[in-house]
Amino acid sequence: MYLRRSLFFVLLLFFAFAKAQDQKTYKPHTIAFYNVENLFDTENDPITFDDDRTPDGKDHWTDAIYADKVQKMARVISEIGQDITKNTPVIIGLAEIENRKTVEDLANDPQLLHKEYGIAHFDSPDRRGIDVALMYQKALFTPINISKHELIIYTNEDAKKRKYTRDQLLVSGLLDGDMIHIIVNHWPSRSGGEARSRKKRMAAATLNKKIIDSLQSNDPYAKIITMGDLNDDPTSPSVKKVLKAQGNKDKVKEKMIYNPMESMFKKGLGTLAYRDNWNLFDQILITEPLLRKEYSSYRYFKAGIYNENYLSTPKGRYKGYPYRSFANGGYTGGYSDHFPVYIILIKEVLEN
Repeated sequence: MYLRRSLFFVLLLFFAFAKAQDQKTYKPHTIAFYNVENLFDTENDPITFDDDRTPDGKDHWTDAIYADKVQKMARVISEIGQDITKNTPVIIGLAEIENRKTVEDLANDPQLLHKEYGIAHFDSPDRRGIDVALMYQKALFTPINISKHELIIYTNEDAKKRKYTRDQLLVSGLLDGDMIHIIVNHWPSRSGGEARSRKKRMAAATLNKKIIDSLQSNDPYAKIITMGDLNDDPTSPSVKKVLKAQGNKDKVKEKMIYNPMESMFKKGLGTLAYRDNWNLFDQILITEPLLRKEYSSYRYFKAGIYNENYLSTPKGRYKGYPYRSFANGGYTGGYSDHFPVYIILIKEVLEN
């Protein structure tokens, strides 16, 4: 009996030790996207239609308002993914910024300054004067190549009249030694109606797919993240038919794209609201290599919508909608008419 008990305890200790050895440590990073709702400085740009966003313009866009807007955007960015990574996003794509200066002001806000963000940005030909950009923590991500890809489309009324819109921004670089490719998008709006404007977003999706195909032609195992305000939902033709994005991870094969936002959308979640309906225009999609279960390099862990209570309108007709910063001809003190989205990547930490 004594020998049996001794053997039992020895086996118990062995299994406990084996289980402890199976426990692994992972390093997480947040990659995010945020449409910051017309982050304009107060200076008049003679080339674009930003006259309203000046102190003497219709919106009375003063230095004090601009400073408050920047501070609020910096607060949101500083908190995305913080509960998991204990860090601000290592990479964040931005839409509706006016120019490089606005991104610099954002990166230099005291809430983000200590993270030493670098910036990737090009001026787009958009007549509203809004661009996309990328911020990245220089200590963790090293860009190798930065390029812009122009979307050339024409109005429905006159095929010879060009519709000027946002370029797509491609940044390729090393995240802790892992090659990652990020595409930042802001596709044409639904102005004039969803059906009438659909061809423009199909064209944007076609350009996006062309960029992805080119990267995969050079490297079939390329880790690609395409993010942005697509002005379409995960089930829209631009995403499902052109990008052929899958909402089910099990159906994602080599060179295919996974959209973690599709399941969220089907549950009724969204990043912006209009006429009591939620849309999930802000999306982050990834290619198949990021789904693999071998974690010696960065892989996908989870996705989410950052929709903390303070980002929602607190009262009134639009209670619960994203708390936009400008409405009814004036500054509201809110944040943005979009919620940010994010994914978490993880990598196993190997003991020396």
